[in-house]
Amino acid sequence: MIRIGNASGFYGDRFTAWREMLDGGELDVLTGDYLAELTMLILGRDRLRDPGLGYAKTFLRQLEETLGTALDRGVRIVTNAGGLNPAGLAAAIGALADRLGLDARIGYVEGDALGRPDALTANAYLGAFGIAACLDGGADVVVTGRVTDASLVVGPAIARHGWQRDDLDALAGATVAGHLIECGTQVTGGNYSFFTELPDGGHRPGFPIAEVHPDGSAVITKHPGTGGAVTVETVTAQLLYEVGGPGYLGPDVVSRLDTATLHQDGPDRVRVSGVRGTPPPATLKVGLTNLGGFRNSMTFVLCGLEIPAKAALIRGQLEQAIGKEGLEFTLARTDHADAHDTETASALLHVHLRDGDRARAGRAFSAAAVELALASYPGCTLTTPPGDATPYGVFTVDTVPQDAVPHLAVLPSGERVEIAPPAVTAPVADERVEPAPPSGEADRPTRRGPLGELVGARSGDKGGDANLGVWARTDAGYAWLRGWLTVPRLAELLPETAPLTVHRYELANLRAVNFVIEGLLGPGVAGSTRFDPQAKALGELLRSRIVDLPADLTPGPGTPARQTRSEVA
Repeated sequence: MIRIGNASGFYGDRFTAWREMLDGGELDVLTGDYLAELTMLILGRDRLRDPGLGYAKTFLRQLEETLGTALDRGVRIVTNAGGLNPAGLAAAIGALADRLGLDARIGYVEGDALGRPDALTANAYLGAFGIAACLDGGADVVVTGRVTDASLVVGPAIARHGWQRDDLDALAGATVAGHLIECGTQVTGGNYSFFTELPDGGHRPGFPIAEVHPDGSAVITKHPGTGGAVTVETVTAQLLYEVGGPGYLGPDVVSRLDTATLHQDGPDRVRVSGVRGTPPPATLKVGLTNLGGFRNSMTFVLCGLEIPAKAALIRGQLEQAIGKEGLEFTLARTDHADAHDTETASALLHVHLRDGDRARAGRAFSAAAVELALASYPGCTLTTPPGDATPYGVFTVDTVPQDAVPHLAVLPSGERVEIAPPAVTAPVADERVEPAPPSGEADRPTRRGPLGELVGARSGDKGGDANLGVWARTDAGYAWLRGWLTVPRLAELLPETAPLTVHRYELANLRAVNFVIEGLLGPGVAGSTRFDPQAKALGELLRSRIVDLPADLTPGPGTPARQTRSEVA
């Protein structure tokens, strides 16, 4: 097997993780994921200021402290920190190695950048075979642009095990392993619903490792002595993160999440096996970013009585002062009746403005808000000072034919290798499921309690859409959950989803259902004015809702995870 670690789940992750992973135990490859939809916008703005930029500068600082160690220990490094300029980052790493007196062979992958005059950035999500070609060409460090996050793991596995395009099950298994470790500590207890059950209470989870075997099966683990935990449920949580249906789409393979089997293989070891793969789609996903305009926000504190009337007064005054266009008002009823202090007696009125005119969205708006301080509702005060507008971005998705994108591996020798697209592709199936409630449920005794007593959840963003994965802790819990948590029920519990298109999928092997909620986040994280712009807390909001739970389902902390068929046998 090949032992692949992760030291970064996003641009801004724990700076010391590269050192921790190299010093913590044996590795063959160490990966770092730096790219997200918001990151591409940030890098695009960097490149506007300096065409030589466009890559994750933090990675260079991390590498300065660790490159020598990695070379000494034979640990190869694979990262997508190249962003919009993988050739530029590769050159910067070469200069760094020269300055440190190190002999580092550097390869990079390019071709993802598309010429789209209508976009600030336009990048196709490439697969893993370009990474494998660089490693086969002797690279110690491989830098990529926009490849799929899982490709950082799949590429080294291809190079080690010699897989070909038609090794679909192996590619699918490695893709699932890559998806599990791509977000760093989220698979070792970070952002985990039942964090209080972790050995260290979730204080400092260690970064993950995937031991990928020749058949594509893998063991997810972490270095000994690091925090957090690797359990069937922490792995389930990450497997549900930012996914859609049972077929997890990729440029090299469609990985069937509904065939994955999770098995506790010892302390902090979860075996992932049985993943089946089918041919990939004929198209590649393309991420597009654009500057959408300018935005600004001000927050008013409304204390005591007549909260709605106070909010209405502010709304009328601001609309009269600067006009209605682009204004959004959100009243957060954080106030409590008969409170003992100002904070608990107060609601918050968030006022947002988005506009193409920087002046109107800037001081014209914030000054108009401040000018109401002595001329509005009783007790008028703000938590925000007057400020200028800031630009915001919009992320959208397109597709292009796989054979229209020049996937290129540039080897340490300088040789440029063209990576052919897959010869066999297949259309994407619609696998939405909305079950009928099971018979006899109406007569089942119930008790009132938070939904989170029985289920965990993990949610996230995909552009303007959100996903919400919910898993039960027992087989009996799932038998109830799959019939109870329908799309109409979700609309009752989360009313903001009611007017939106919601797709529902079932993953019985994970005891889970997954929802994709179209348009919940508007223009996406960079432009959303939603309180939770990336839907990271959506799952916890759902778990907090008080519902009628079956009285006979009362799992306590540390409820055993579901047995697999092999364990039962």
